[in-house]
Amino acid sequence: MYNKILLPVDLNEESSWAKALPTALTLCRTFGASLHVVTVLPDYHMPLVGSYFPSDFAEKAHEALSKAQHRFIEDHVPDDIQVQSVIVDGSPWEAIVKAAKKLGVDLIVMASHNKRKFADYVLGPNAEHVVHHSKMSVMIVR
Repeated sequence: MYNKILLPVDLNEESSWAKALPTALTLCRTFGASLHVVTVLPDYHMPLVGSYFPSDFAEKAHEALSKAQHRFIEDHVPDDIQVQSVIVDGSPWEAIVKAAKKLGVDLIVMASHNKRKFADYVLGPNAEHVVHHSKMSVMIVR
């Protein structure tokens, strides 16, 4: 039923993967699907934002994030799962939807945070946006 499963992960927020990862792994094993671990790097290229950072900041941040994500996969994804590391730039929900489309995934498995932060009230939770804007199935794990 599923061939490619996307799992968005915020490496600084364990709640973004603690419950969703086991679910995604079970689905991968059940259907023989591959797992695509996606981490979003905020977009530092905007002129207003970018002017406050050194010119090579985005490149160094991408390298550091790539190393951290590979460590995460090594520590948390068993060897029997075919896994791909993916880093995308932009706003979280837009980058997740765009990555899912580009990778041709069948399912997005993601956590829903119960704790709402101020930004969630202003912008809406990322999971809600992904559900509304994604063309493929989305499983929200609570």
